[in-house]
Order: sequence, then C-alpha cells, then structure tokens
Amino acid sequence: MAAVLFDFSGTLFRVESTETWLRAVLRGAGAGWPEGEVAATARALEAAGALPGGAAPGRVPEELAGLWGVRDESAAAHRAAYTGLSRQVALPDPRLHDALYDRHMTPAAWAPYPDAVEVLSGLRERGIGVGVVSNIGWDLRPVFREHGLDRFVDTYVLSYEHGVQKPDPRLFATACEALGVDPRAVLMVGDDRRADGGAAALGCAVHFVDHLPAAERPDGLRPVLDLVGRSEGAGNR
Repeated sequence: MAAVLFDFSGTLFRVESTETWLRAVLRGAGAGWPEGEVAATARALEAAGALPGGAAPGRVPEELAGLWGVRDESAAAHRAAYTGLSRQVALPDPRLHDALYDRHMTPAAWAPYPDAVEVLSGLRERGIGVGVVSNIGWDLRPVFREHGLDRFVDTYVLSYEHGVQKPDPRLFATACEALGVDPRAVLMVGDDRRADGGAAALGCAVHFVDHLPAAERPDGLRPVLDLVGRSEGAGNR
C-alpha cells in the first residue's frame, strides 16, 4: 500500500454523547434547567439524529428529506439539515439550536479513538501517505490540530469543499491525486459501507471499522497496520 485514506467521524474520531453535548451548550448559555428535563431532552435530540456524528435520525421529517440527501455538499446545507432536526425538539431558547450546531464543530466535542495515534504514527514511520476523506459541512482540520493528529495527515478532502459527497468516487480520486498515488495501491478505512465503500469503484481496497463509542473500540484501527504490512510483504516477494 502506498497510502491509506481514513474517514473522520466514527473512524478516527468519536463525537461526545448527546447528553454531554447538550449540557455543554446549556452551561455555556447559563441556562438553568431541571435535571430530569435535560436528560429527557438529550434522549429526544438523539432520537431526532440532531448531533452530527452521533446516532442517525430514526425518521427524517418530510420537509427536510431533500436537504438531508445533500447535506454534506455545502456548509449551508449541513447546518440547515442538522439544526432542522434539532428544532424538532423544544429547547428553552430557540437560539440554542444554532449553539448546539456550533458546539459540535469545536475540538472539545471530539475525541480520537484510543489507537488512532498509534496507527497514524505507525503509517508515518513506514512512509505511508495518509489522507482524510470525509462527508462533512465544516472544516475539521482544527480538531486534528488540537488533538495532535494533524502532523500525521498529508491531505484532507472534505465533501463541502468540493460540492460532492461519498460514495462519489471523485472525492477518493481527489485524495489519491493529492497524495500522488495509484488508487489500486490505496486502502480506504471507514465505518459506512455505502459511503466509504465508494472507494472500491477506483480499485482501492476497503476496510471497515465499527462506529462505536471510543471506550468500546480500543483497538479497532490496529488491523490497518497489519493490512499494510501484509501488502508490503507481498510486494517484496
């Protein structure tokens, strides 16, 4: 393998829980709210799928269905789709819906998976190029910088910056071109079989991880080093 491409959310990083997300915003706004209501509202927001990177919505409201399908193609669509889901849940101040969206874009809302540093640094030591290919509506680079992972990433290809979203093979092709590698010598790692599986159309190998809380997936990325190692061994024979 000449390079490895990674998805962001659910692959290298995990977003905070819906309840932690809501509490952080209420605290920042100085909004006092009965404890029972906070927990119940967090559950309602989770069911609505309002937290980007969190649980998928159980049902997308009809008025948001069209927007939802293209949410990762622009910053405006992404914000509108997720705040639209959030607004299905009553909050003490309507301005909190945008505050929730803003919170999820902060580095504090994200944590790398426990083995992310080990795997990314291991790839760097082997001279393997690394790219991040994400369906997203905002700039995730500050998250990588804040958590010390930016130094391991050679290129970022973000859907909203290109106006297309995975599984469109153009995103993966852009990453391969930026890394100067043949797609047939690239491994794509992600948690979404449909979206991330789009890399296979270019001839990339694909490896899937489980989208789980970080504590429940301490070593889900480590097989990547084994996969790269086997391919190197095969190439040396």
